[in-house]
Amino acid sequence: MMPRCSSPAVKWLGFVTAIWVQAIAGNNYTFSNYSHALKSLMSLSQLQLNNLSVAKDIGKAFGLISGFASDALPTSWILVIGAVEGLIGYGAQWLVVSKHIAPLPYWQMCIFMCLGGNSTTWMNTAVLVTCMRNFPKNQGPVSGILKGYVGLSTAIFTDICSALFASDPSSFLLMLTIVPAVICLISAAFLHPSSPATRDDERDRETGFLNILNVIAVIMAAYLLAFDLSGDHHSRVISLAFAGGLVTLLALPLVVPFYLIISKKEDAHLDIEQEPMKQPLLIDREASVSTKEVEPEVVVVLEPRQKPVLGEDHTIVEMMRTVDFWVLFLSFLCGVGTGMCVINNMGQMGPALGYSNVAIFVSLTSIWGFFGRIVSGMVSEHYIWKYAVPRPLWNAASQIIMAIGYVIMALALPGSFYIGSILVGVCFGVRLTVTVPASSELFGLKSYGLVYNILILNLPLGSFLFSGLLAGYLYDAQAAAYGGGNTCVGPQCYMLVYLIMAVACIVGFGLDTLLAIRTKDVYLRMWEEHKSKVRVGDITSSKS
Repeated sequence: MMPRCSSPAVKWLGFVTAIWVQAIAGNNYTFSNYSHALKSLMSLSQLQLNNLSVAKDIGKAFGLISGFASDALPTSWILVIGAVEGLIGYGAQWLVVSKHIAPLPYWQMCIFMCLGGNSTTWMNTAVLVTCMRNFPKNQGPVSGILKGYVGLSTAIFTDICSALFASDPSSFLLMLTIVPAVICLISAAFLHPSSPATRDDERDRETGFLNILNVIAVIMAAYLLAFDLSGDHHSRVISLAFAGGLVTLLALPLVVPFYLIISKKEDAHLDIEQEPMKQPLLIDREASVSTKEVEPEVVVVLEPRQKPVLGEDHTIVEMMRTVDFWVLFLSFLCGVGTGMCVINNMGQMGPALGYSNVAIFVSLTSIWGFFGRIVSGMVSEHYIWKYAVPRPLWNAASQIIMAIGYVIMALALPGSFYIGSILVGVCFGVRLTVTVPASSELFGLKSYGLVYNILILNLPLGSFLFSGLLAGYLYDAQAAAYGGGNTCVGPQCYMLVYLIMAVACIVGFGLDTLLAIRTKDVYLRMWEEHKSKVRVGDITSSKS
């Protein structure tokens, strides 16, 4: 175990840098912003392009390595590894798209795409494992904030590139190469394991600070959304002002650690007053020796480990032997797998419906994904402590809404792609956020880094099934039937894909509902323990 830092200011400064890491860790979802350039330069079919995106997502499959490493290496090392991998993976792609080098062979591009995708698993593992352990009593809001910024990261990159570089794919990839590496190195200096809150007043203060950070995040999402909806921005002054405002909003969470630094003297004074007086301890050396001589030998008999129940710490083997894990795994596949298909194929879905610029859809999916993440984290947490509502129930609701979004996109009515991308973005965000604390509540935090990365295997698996196979094959078939080339235009290009993904989400709804029923006792126990502590606190307060 790494040594823990006890300074609240340092703990919150580390959390702010974790937010910054998550604000750039969504680079894996930005493929649509430069996929057309790769397709043109490398003369790829849609199936080949989709398989290239699958290679990017397969990088997440190697996240198991970062999961194992999280129990052995310091957080800083994990972040540095992610920074170096991203620098190499996205750097190679930038060299190709910027035409500094000739297009690489297909298999080599797959390797570099895989490296770029794998870099985010190191970033996410470092941030989530450390922060979930640092804030064990506020896992829902913490997960919502961190995953919310991941949702915003695509919009942050897209809008910055649109404002400063006119959405140039080469400039976009250069940002993906440099910015995440710099942010990870900064976070490596400050994000470390810290002592969790133990007193009620500490937990209340944590909740207050998290609420402030939630407000800042919502303001940033509204700021990005206003930029997207305000049309084209050809003025250099407006573009620079937008970029400056965005940087200011990213720096704004620093108000929390700065406040703690300013109030440090007052907090230290209060701690001294509350610390009980220590009485001198006198030891009779001879009495101690004589006692030791007559003390009988104690024989400790280790009982075999009992099978853990849901809500207790599981080993990986114990977890994978439960029905509940596989229900969670498969339902996660239905939600994020179909979402990855939309994210990876938006660069072709938009033009198929007559939209020449898909940046607005990429950004809308990202921003509304943020709202899904931030709201689901807070709401699911509230309803656990208020009514013992199982967290997986929110995943079930998101599956139904996502299925509706796919049906709307399949209809291809005017504006349906806007509505569909928003609904898919919201539900994709809910799915990622709710599953993070749910997995820790059901299987514990002992091996959480590995648990998280096993679940994240659904991203490459879902990308392969829904994007690489389903969407790639059906798109090429429609392109051959209607035009004979590698480009398909018209609502028929993805109609069947959308309908099949809607059915997959309905299956996911059934699995999530089943999991909510099976785990209701876990959340009831959590609710009862919370209520008993509240009652004890009220009695203590009334006596004092």
